[in-house]
Parts: sequence; C-alpha cells; structure tokens
Amino acid sequence: MPAHQTQSQDIPMSEVSRLPTSQELQDSDNAPTTELPPAETIISPAAPQSDRSKSAYLVLAGCVLIQAPIWGYSLAFGIFQEYYTAHGPAVLPDGPGTPGTIASIGNSQTGILYLMMPATFILLTKYPYLRRWCGPLGLLVTTACLLASSFATSARQLIATQGVLHAVGCGLLFSPASLSLDEWFSERKGLAYGAMWASKSTVGAGMPFLTSALLSRFGVRTTLRAYAASSALLTIPPLFLIREYPAATTTSEEHAFDHQQQQPGRRQRQRGRVSFAFARHSTFWILQWGNVLQSLGYLMPPTYLASYAHALGFPSVTGPIFLALISLASVPGSLLIGLLNDAGLAPTTVILISSLGSAASVFLLWGLGGHQVAVLVVFTLMYGFFAGGFSSTWSGILQEMKRRDGAIDTALIFGMLLGGRGLGFVLSGPIGGALLEANRLKAQDFTGYATQYGPMVIYTGLTATLGAWGWFWTMGKQVMRAL
Repeated sequence: MPAHQTQSQDIPMSEVSRLPTSQELQDSDNAPTTELPPAETIISPAAPQSDRSKSAYLVLAGCVLIQAPIWGYSLAFGIFQEYYTAHGPAVLPDGPGTPGTIASIGNSQTGILYLMMPATFILLTKYPYLRRWCGPLGLLVTTACLLASSFATSARQLIATQGVLHAVGCGLLFSPASLSLDEWFSERKGLAYGAMWASKSTVGAGMPFLTSALLSRFGVRTTLRAYAASSALLTIPPLFLIREYPAATTTSEEHAFDHQQQQPGRRQRQRGRVSFAFARHSTFWILQWGNVLQSLGYLMPPTYLASYAHALGFPSVTGPIFLALISLASVPGSLLIGLLNDAGLAPTTVILISSLGSAASVFLLWGLGGHQVAVLVVFTLMYGFFAGGFSSTWSGILQEMKRRDGAIDTALIFGMLLGGRGLGFVLSGPIGGALLEANRLKAQDFTGYATQYGPMVIYTGLTATLGAWGWFWTMGKQVMRAL
C-alpha cells in the first residue's frame, strides 16, 4: 500500500473529507506556489499543542533563564569599560588602548553575537541534529573565554576573548533556544519574544550593581573568574528545558491544507529544508533597513552613560544606576510592545511608537537636561522603555510576513533581523569613538549638547527616529499616490 494511503488511515474521516486535492489547490488563487513536501518527510506522531501546552511554557522558561549567561557580561560592559579606562595601565600593561578601543570590545561582543545569527539559524534549520551539540559547546566556549580574559594584559587580547570568542559561544547558546521558541509559539509570538527580551533586560538591571561591587572589592581578574563560574552554573539547567518541537504526522495534502487554514498547533516547517521565500518581499527589506538604522545608535547610551556621568563629576554609583534603570525600564517595554503586536496593530505602527518615544527622550532629556541627575534618571527610564522594547517589534514583523506568504519560515526571518541588528552594533563601536574624538575639547558642565558627547546625542536621536523607516516609507508611498 502506498505511503500516503497508510498515513491517511490515521486521519479522522471528517477531516479527510475536507481535504482539497492537489489540482484544486493549484486552481485556487490563494494556493501557495511553493513545492509541497513529500508525504514521507514529516513522520513524527501526534505533536503536543503549541502556544498553550505545558511543554511550550517549559521551553519558554528555559529560554527566559538562559538569557542571564548569554547577555550578563555584555549588559554590564559599561562598568567594565569605565574600570578599564580608569585603570588601563595597571590592568592592561601591554596596551590599554584608547577609549574607543575599549568601547569596541563591548560593541563587538554584542554585534558579533547578533551578526552570526543568520548563518547559525540557516545551519541549524538545514541540519537540525546539530542543535543538541550547540548548548554544551556554547557552555564550554563562554566559560573558557571569560576565564582566559582574566589573564589578558592588552586590549587586543580582550577584543579576541571577550569581544569575539565569547560572542561566538553566546551565539551557540542563543540560536537553538530561539529556534525552539519560534517553533513552540505561533499565535502568541509577541508574548513569547516579549518575555524572552524582558528576561534579558531584567538581567541588565542587576548586573551593573553586581559588577561594580565585584570590581571595587576584588578587581577585574577575580571578577571575570567569578563570571566564568556563574555562567557555567546558570547555563546548565535551561539546557534541560529547551527542546525542539516534534513535527506532527502529515501528508502532502494535509500540509497544503494547513498552509491555507493556518491552524494553530500545526507546524508548517519542513525539517531540513531552508526557505528564503522572505527575500522576494520588499516589505522585509524595508523593515530590515529600519532595524539596522536603529541599531547603529541604540548602544550609545548603555555603553557611554557611565563614562558620561564620571566626566560630569557625578558620584561613582551614578553610572551603574543609569545602566540598571535602562534595563529595568526595558522589562515592561519589551512585554507591552510585544503584546501590541499580538493585539493586531500594524508592525510599522508599533515600530513608530518605539522609535519616536526613544528619539524624544534623547533629544529632549539627554540633550537639553543632560547635566542634571534627575533629568538623566527620567531619560534612562524613558529610553529603556521605548528603545529597549524595539526588539519586541520583531514578532509583529514575523506575523505580518507569515500573513503575506504562508511559505515563509519565521525563524529564518528572526535570524536575519538579528543579523541586521548585529551589523549596526559592530559599526557603532568605531562610530562612537569617532564621535567622542570629534568633540573632545568641549566643556563638561552644561547641557548634553555642549559636552564632548554632544555629537553622540544628536547621532543617537537621529538613528532612533530612522528606526521607523518602514512607517515613513509607507506614508511616503501613500502621499505619492495622492499626488
């Protein structure tokens, strides 16, 4: 008996009677144009329900917990940067580097982590059996790199260990976790991704204080070794919670039917098959361009606020407080912006809210009142809420692209968005150093615009505004049609 006949025996007759034939699908205007997978490709028995099952929320819990070792160091790097800048020759006798060089360590760490996502997402989609090795390997690399960096004697060694290799290890942890989250959540992507990014922000709220206390009491070498040990301990439990979504038993005709109906709980992804269907849609590239532009300036406040506070003569605890407040405000920002996507708002509208809110805080608060601690506190809260929640707008992009083309693999789009963000982060490192050098003779006792950081303030506000490029593009097209 043919394979497809054998499989169809397990399908209720009420459902079989509703299945369209392949010819009917081809004749339909809404039928997908992509090639249907062979019946034998997806053979796992009845899969658990996505979005609402216990298994789905265990995966979400694992993804939430693993954000601490992945992002802990990078979110506290502003404190490390201040320490390296103040104690450069003592802790890095072979070459402390310039402030721009030190800043590039943190930007490279975050940028490379994001930038490697397209390649790792494609690889793990094509060869899903590799996912089981990524977690242990990432654990080994991140721990070894943090330990090795505690023996570094030059800025170049820090760039290699903390900036490059540690980012690779974190990427190996982040990629399989994010792929699993995308597989397990379909209708509630906004909630799932919002919770994941909120977890990252929660880690960032506490790490600056912890790092500052450790550096003050034990120095940088012992602090990095403590980071290595805690990273290993925090990584192991989530690895047991994160698992792949088991593909449901499906025939070619069922797969096509699910494409049209978008039934929750059924997965349209064919294991081992990489689809670049998103690349033919201009909507993706327009939204990706806004994503890159926003990321070019996003890291400026988290990276430089501690040094900015030190330059203005604020107490040493002020820097960690500013960084913690940015991360703390990002927690509700990530959750609420993610829920706006699930509520049905257009993704360009949600992105506009995030972009204009963060731009207003930069121009009006950091720029005009940047010499007052109270104003800077309000700035960090407002910037953290709106700019920190920008990544949660991606769930709306995924849902919109899936609505436009059912053949699109949302996990790959997520990887590409991460890659675009990484490109902006990598470029922002040298750009930040150049902006400081361009205005280094300015006074340090007036508004943010008048300090050495004035060009950086203007640059950050402009890039935040241009994050809403998709909305501006859409409005521009409508105006041109009206004319």
